[in-house]
Amino acid sequence: MKKPCGTRRAFGAALSAAALLGVAPLALAQDFPVRGGKPIRIVVGFTAGGGTDAQARIVAQKLGEMLGTGVIVDNKPGASTMLAASEVARALPDGYTLLYAPSSTMAQNPHTFSQVPYDPFKDFTAISMGGRGPLVLSVSTTVPARNVKELIAYVKANPGKVSYASFGAGTSSHIYGEAFVKKAGIDAVHIPYKGGSDAAKDLIGGRVQYMFDSASSAIITSGTGKVKILAIAANARIAALPEVPTFAEQGLTGLDLPSWLGFYGPAHMPAPVVARLNAALTQVLAMPQVREFYRSGGYEAGASTPEEFAGVTRSTYERWGAMVQQVGLAKQ
Repeated sequence: MKKPCGTRRAFGAALSAAALLGVAPLALAQDFPVRGGKPIRIVVGFTAGGGTDAQARIVAQKLGEMLGTGVIVDNKPGASTMLAASEVARALPDGYTLLYAPSSTMAQNPHTFSQVPYDPFKDFTAISMGGRGPLVLSVSTTVPARNVKELIAYVKANPGKVSYASFGAGTSSHIYGEAFVKKAGIDAVHIPYKGGSDAAKDLIGGRVQYMFDSASSAIITSGTGKVKILAIAANARIAALPEVPTFAEQGLTGLDLPSWLGFYGPAHMPAPVVARLNAALTQVLAMPQVREFYRSGGYEAGASTPEEFAGVTRSTYERWGAMVQQVGLAKQ
């Protein structure tokens, strides 16, 4: 793990010294954010134009209006969001650099990659949940299956001839795919892609038969008439796809790992800054326009307290670890 840069160490030293005087967090944070000062930067580990980027941008707009300061989105794609996360981990903990990240950044990457340049618990401050949105099982219409039971029967009738796509080796779609294979007792071939869009294109074209995809992407691909959504990988149905049952409703349990996005800052952020950001995000994520924007993409917008979000991060990390161990996935 990389050591903090000199400026961050200096900031931390200032915090510690002021804390001894009993004034640190408040004295250093009482004017946060400075109106007309430097903008708050929300770092996103995906390219511009994607679902996560779009969510970050609508939140940034409303957050800036509420706080009276500029809020910008900074796209840092690459390394399964680890480039973005490591940049925020190294930033000053002054509230002006935030990370908007999916659950995979903190809860999955440490279990699937041998080199992770950050510690999900020591290097970040949990600020608030942003939205919840599960993966779904999408199937090519070339497959004669109307539900999970029929898909399993089809794969069993064609052992080794059915393929499933993923966003890439070690990604959430791959882990879900392997878990499905094991729990269903089927023989299917994994085809990894370099991203969700390429995998979705081949699913639409019928070159692969099924995949675990984000709800937002699946909603788009199902609109082509070439893909159907058979199941929700969560413990409850979602508002964007109310007619699609969960795996548990169809008799297959254990495929309900939490999937969410949330806001983090660097470690050691002053408590008043965290509280200010959390209060503002809570209001933004409750706005009807924001909630509808999330819902249209298959997500449910909703904030949490920092303590609740830290707990969710820990519990999701533990569940992903158990799942990775269960499927026997080697670290990349």
